[in-house]
Amino acid sequence: MSEQLTLALSKGRILEATLPRLAAAGITPTVDPESSRQLIIGTSRPDLRLLVLRATDVPTFVAYGAADLGVAGKDVLLEHGGRDLYEPLDLGIAGCRMAIAGCPGALAAAQHRPLRVATKFEAIARDHFARRGRQIEIVKLYGSMELAPIVGLADVIVDLVDTGNTLAANGLETFETIQSISARLVVNKAAQKLDNARVRELIAAFEAPDQTVGAP
Repeated sequence: MSEQLTLALSKGRILEATLPRLAAAGITPTVDPESSRQLIIGTSRPDLRLLVLRATDVPTFVAYGAADLGVAGKDVLLEHGGRDLYEPLDLGIAGCRMAIAGCPGALAAAQHRPLRVATKFEAIARDHFARRGRQIEIVKLYGSMELAPIVGLADVIVDLVDTGNTLAANGLETFETIQSISARLVVNKAAQKLDNARVRELIAAFEAPDQTVGAP
């Protein structure tokens, strides 16, 4: 059993939403994770430290035991695989949805040929359309997703949608929600078995953030 538990957090929106949950449980970083260049950050609990990572790296760090626990979006877990992790808690933060969107009538116009789908969520898109029995061609993009159907690069996009305002502003509409997305707490399987008491205590801190949880 290690002296410290390591909690991996995703940079950006999930980090912003997670820090208040930790603070409500009496856990605060020793430096500001959003501005510090430190890669490993201590907390007010001597037995807990933080890693602030790219969202897509959190499941890997936890699965391989470089972190005991992590907070990652369900989109990342679906896309990059969460089979080697326990997922004990939906934190209900950083909510949005994974959706299919495009220009009005795009699905009907492409019904007699493979659907061209622009997305960075290749695994999610392939799995979803395979269940529908729809053949697709993936166009891998990492940004400016809404442009793809407008300029004819793709028929539709598969992407995260929050308010839908950007889609509407560009003349696009949502055809289908694939899945609701929120941040999840994930746990390394070995840590769950070997350090069960402290892991369960930290899970409890996330479950009831109004209850201050001290170091054991």
